[in-house]
Amino acid sequence: MSSLWYLFIVAGLMAVSAGQLQAEKKYGPGVTDTEIKIGQTMPYSGPASSFSLLGKAEAAYFAKVNDEGGINGRRINLISLDDGYSPPKTVEQTRRLVEQEEVLLIFGSVGSAGASAVHKFMNANKVPHLFLATVASKWDDPQHYPWTLAYPPPPRVDAHLYARYLLKHYPHARIGVLYQNDDYGRDYLKALRDGLGEKQATMIAAEASYEPSDPTIDSQLVTLKGAGVDTLFTFANPNAAAQAIRKVGDMSWKPIHFINYSVASVETVLKPAGLDKSIGIISAQYTKDPSDPQWNDDVETKRYFAWMKKYYPEGDPADLYNVSGYNYAHAIVHVLEQCGDELTRENVMKQAASLKSVELPMLLPGIALSTSPADYAPIKRIYLRRFDGKRWAALEE
Repeated sequence: MSSLWYLFIVAGLMAVSAGQLQAEKKYGPGVTDTEIKIGQTMPYSGPASSFSLLGKAEAAYFAKVNDEGGINGRRINLISLDDGYSPPKTVEQTRRLVEQEEVLLIFGSVGSAGASAVHKFMNANKVPHLFLATVASKWDDPQHYPWTLAYPPPPRVDAHLYARYLLKHYPHARIGVLYQNDDYGRDYLKALRDGLGEKQATMIAAEASYEPSDPTIDSQLVTLKGAGVDTLFTFANPNAAAQAIRKVGDMSWKPIHFINYSVASVETVLKPAGLDKSIGIISAQYTKDPSDPQWNDDVETKRYFAWMKKYYPEGDPADLYNVSGYNYAHAIVHVLEQCGDELTRENVMKQAASLKSVELPMLLPGIALSTSPADYAPIKRIYLRRFDGKRWAALEE
């Protein structure tokens, strides 16, 4: 065989092989050889704008990923749109992302009401609705909504923890509940009732709800205090939680005060409320607190600080919403990496629904993400904490 024919044959085999490799790639909307386009809605304005730090931190982490070569050579293109924490706006912006921008998936969107407004749309169109930043039990329903999966622990995880603590230490507590009048708040109220079991009827003395658009929650707290409540649960958004803590202090009312973990941010909630008025508040955590000296020598915490300094210098590294955004971004990057070259919507959901003890850098030890086709609640463990005036300290159950 002449050398010329040999070169022709080799070149032909290489061309066939390259064609086969190219054919093995499977792409959904928003994906090319160089890009993965994903979308989210975020309350950059409105009553829950504090949560927008999640979106800012996520964008900053994706910038780091892209600088390091992206996901198997593909850059992440995050399109993050403001919905003002308004469900009609969430619908408008989500439809834009899916129908006009043609993103591969929606990731990390904030708010139970907004997510509920697009829940059926996302599932009817078979678009991954992933790692939602919303706390409600309804997102763990793969049988009816197989395309929607949230990130945070559902309300039963921390509400049952609070209930066990009360039943053990304060079995005769007279409980009052302030809750946001949506899936998020009502779910927490139900979870607390379930956790208290048969004692709920005698322990819960009063309930008061508020709308996310309400300018204050003062009247509800006055009502709860008037009902003789000595143990207060605040299931609220960051703005209302800060108001509640401040108002309780202003009234010289000293109930045992619980707030749910999603608003347990020192920087965003407790400082605006007043650190002196926040002393003794009980909540729960599943992420590391970078301001806690116990993590000073932790390798992952040092990496977190280095990332903040380089990619998000305007952010406060002590703010737990920035910590959470960092973890959220790690989670979706893990899913996309697991997809390999099969970046279809179907495979994205398959990978998201098969997480096996995935440890994220800023989760507390012993906590990891695990899912299955029948279990869409990635985080199932959380630890009780009490605020001591400077930081969240461990509290024995």
